[in-house]
Formats: sequence, structure tokens, C-alpha cells
Amino acid sequence: MNYSAMQNIQVSQQLSSEPLEMAVAATEIDSVMLAEKLTEYEVPLKVLLQALAIAAYDGAAAIRYAEQYLNKRNKQKQILLRSFSNARRKRFLQKQNFFSLTN
Repeated sequence: MNYSAMQNIQVSQQLSSEPLEMAVAATEIDSVMLAEKLTEYEVPLKVLLQALAIAAYDGAAAIRYAEQYLNKRNKQKQILLRSFSNARRKRFLQKQNFFSLTN
């Protein structure tokens, strides 16, 4: 038995021991719940329609897509808030320095 044949056997054994996920379309109720969840956060229409299109073929993938979008959006919002608070702090310190120089 050669090396490539042994690799093929090992790969096929790994695949048979791991459960395979089947794509299952979301039910109408699942799709409505997904749409309601996304509209709570005022996502762009394009994102909502994409999530619903994915749900027509794979409900789990649609939920992952929505969660990834929301997580990415939250990270961007946190970065924006941090940069805003840093700029605000910097302006405050500049004012403090100005007032200390004038007194």
C-alpha cells in the first residue's frame, strides 16, 4: 500500500466519524423571527434581503450571516465611540491647559 492510499483511507475514516451538517431551509416562522431580529437594529435593506435569501436554502447559515453582520457592526460602533471619547478627552485637556496658562 502506498502513501497516498493510506492518506485516502485516513481521510475517509475521519469523514465517516464526523457528523455532516445538512442544509435545512428555514420555516416561515423562522424567517419572520430572523427579519424581526434584524429590523430591531435598523440594518440596511440589502442585509435583510440577503439573510432571507440565505434562509430559503439554509436557516443556520442565515442566522450565522446575521450574527456576523451584527457583531461587525457593534465592533465598528465601539471603535467609533472610543475615538469620539478620545477626541473629547483631548479637547478637554487642551481647554484645561489653556485655562491654567491664563490664570
